[in-house]
Amino acid sequence: MSEENQNAEAAENQTEENVDSTETKESTDSTCSAENNENQEQQKEPTDAEKIAALEKENAELKDQLLRRAADFDNYRKRMLKEKQDTFDYANANLLGDLLESLDNFDRTVEASNNATDAKSIADGIKMINKNLVKMLEDKYNLVSYGKPGDAFNPDEHEALRSEEGKVKEPEIKEVYLKGYKLKEKIIRHAKVLVTMPVSE
Repeated sequence: MSEENQNAEAAENQTEENVDSTETKESTDSTCSAENNENQEQQKEPTDAEKIAALEKENAELKDQLLRRAADFDNYRKRMLKEKQDTFDYANANLLGDLLESLDNFDRTVEASNNATDAKSIADGIKMINKNLVKMLEDKYNLVSYGKPGDAFNPDEHEALRSEEGKVKEPEIKEVYLKGYKLKEKIIRHAKVLVTMPVSE
């Protein structure tokens, strides 16, 4: 046998041994792997009692979370109600504080009227208080008065206490008994007026 043939035969034998060795190893690995998987499945598979215990624990945790959330919501609701009540109770505190200045001025005017000999000075004092009060309400609280003779009559803003016919094309205000007031666009009080209506033909 030639040396080349011997080398070729040796290489072939070596390859067959490697293949056999690889197959044996793979077979052993798969057998071990299958056994390990079976062992793990047997170990992982909990008993019914363990399943029940796990579910009871999860149920208890969920109940606890639910109770905590319910308590949190109840506390939130109580806090919101208190804040709403506080807002309602103290909403007018700023306005009342501002009105105290006018009240003090009225008190001073009343005291001054006891010793006053001139009615005009008392009237001037009252006019000044009125002017300051109106300015404060307009500037600070956006309260606006409306309604004056000659304005067009608007039933959404004016309350007609009386009416009479006159030489007008459209109903208009002849006299204002009480001015109307708006807070921004909301009507606080309708103006109470006498309306001149067009002459009916």
